Amino acid sequence: MSGPLSFIAGLIKPVTNLVDNLHTSDEERLEAKGVLLQLETAMMSQTLAYEQKLAESQASIIVAEATANSWLTRTWRPITMLTFVFLVVWSQFTGMEIPPDLWFVIKIGLGGYLGGRSVEKSVGSITKIMKSKEEV
Repeated sequence: MSGPLSFIAGLIKPVTNLVDNLHTSDEERLEAKGVLLQLETAMMSQTLAYEQKLAESQASIIVAEATANSWLTRTWRPITMLTFVFLVVWSQFTGMEIPPDLWFVIKIGLGGYLGGRSVEKSVGSITKIMKSKEEV
């Protein structure tokens, strides 16, 4: 588990431990644990549904950019990454230090660029497959 799912499990675990320490019958403790398990399951289910919708939204944005008619819309990521590369190379020749915040942006940009390019490259073939299935 990672991210929000481990957070939810972390929230429920202390309550579950508290139920173990209650001075009640085993049956009542099991019933309370069952209710907490149902709550945890419902919370995780909602979180997964949210993350799925978020991923679908992000993918649709990348697809829209990749299939846009505007040259600038299709090429803003490569232009941005070339700018970052220029800054890194220039800083090496001039001895200028790149601020940590800019390094962070460059790392995030590189990850997003590579991920976006992967999706962009696969959009064409996926679109062809979907169109061929519609024709059948």
